[in-house]
Amino acid sequence: MTSIAKPPVKHPSLRKNGLGLTTRDYEGAMSTLCAGCGHDSVTAALITAFWELDVPPNKAAKMSGIGCSSKTTAYFMKQSHGFNAVHGRMPSVTSGANAANRSLMYVGISGDGDSLSIGLGQLCHAIRRNVQMMYLIENNGVYGLTKGQFSASADVGSTSKRGEANLNQPIDPVLLALTLGATFVARSFSGDKAQLVPVLKAALTHKGFALIDVISPCVSFNDHEGSTKSYKYTREHEVEISAADFVPLRKEISAEQKDAGGLTSVTMHDGSILRFRKLAGDYNPTDRNNAYLHVKSCIDRGEVATGLLFVDEGGAPDMHGLNKTVARPLVEVPYSELVPGNAALQELMGEYR
Repeated sequence: MTSIAKPPVKHPSLRKNGLGLTTRDYEGAMSTLCAGCGHDSVTAALITAFWELDVPPNKAAKMSGIGCSSKTTAYFMKQSHGFNAVHGRMPSVTSGANAANRSLMYVGISGDGDSLSIGLGQLCHAIRRNVQMMYLIENNGVYGLTKGQFSASADVGSTSKRGEANLNQPIDPVLLALTLGATFVARSFSGDKAQLVPVLKAALTHKGFALIDVISPCVSFNDHEGSTKSYKYTREHEVEISAADFVPLRKEISAEQKDAGGLTSVTMHDGSILRFRKLAGDYNPTDRNNAYLHVKSCIDRGEVATGLLFVDEGGAPDMHGLNKTVARPLVEVPYSELVPGNAALQELMGEYR
C-alpha cells in the first residue's frame, strides 16, 4: 500500500521554530499503519523533537530496513534524505552513508524483528563501531507484517492473539547495548510523549551511537490480555527511573548543575544539557554496571525500566575518531584527492611489504 501525501495546508497561527518552520514542515506522508498503532505515536514524538531542535530537514538522513517500523521514515520530514534498506541491513548502509557524509544527522528506525533477528549482527557491529546515529527500535514483540508471529523480544509466557505461549528466551536490546558498550541507552513507551520527546532530543545530539528501545504496542496482533508488550501491561508495569527534560546549548551554561531537589544535569558531548530528576533513589545514569543491574532487576520483577538508562560522559570516539578519518565529509573531497594516482598507491602498498 502506497502512502498518501498530506495536503500542504498550514494554519497561520502555528508556532515557528528558530528556522521559521512549523511542525507541519516536519511531517511526511499520511500513515497507512493500523489505527492506534504505537508507531504513529513515535512518529509524532519524532516530529516534535526535530522541530524543537531546529534541525534543517535537508540535513537529516532517515534510514530503515523492512517491517511495520521501517515504514515510519515515510511519515516524518518528507524533505530529508532517506534510504530503505534490505531486511536487517540498515546499520551497515547507515555506516557507509555516515562514512561518506558525516555532516548529516542520521536516524535509523527499526523494529524488534528487523534488529534482533536477521539484523542482530548488523546492530552489534554498529554499536561496537560507535556509529554516529540515533538507532530507534519500535518494539512490539511480534512480526506485524506477517500476521503476528513472536519476535525475538517476546517474553517467555507471553501469549499470541490465538493463545499460544512463547517458550523462547527473549533478547533485550537494552541489556545487549549496555553489554556491547553503547554510549547512550534509553527505553521509553510510545504512549508517553512527555518522556519520549526529551529522550529523543538527547539521543539526536549525542556524539556516538544512541540506542532507544521504544515499547510500541501492535494493536492488531499484540495488544491483548496475556501480551507483555500491550498498552495495558506497559502502563501497569512501567518503572520510570528519570523524568527527563532536554536543555539545548546556551552560552550561560558552563558546568554540571545539581541541586538539593534531586535534579541532576548530564552534559552531552556537544555541550547541551540533559536534565533528569531522580525518582528511584540514587540511580546514576553514568554507571554502566548499575544500569545493567537495574534493567535486569526490573525484568526479573516483571517491570519495564524506562527513561535515560545510561549515557557515557567520557567522550568515547565515534566511528570517524576510531578510524582517524578527515574532518571534511568525503562527499566534498575532490576526486583528485580521493584518488591520488598510482604513485601514491604504490607508496602506500610499500608500507605493507
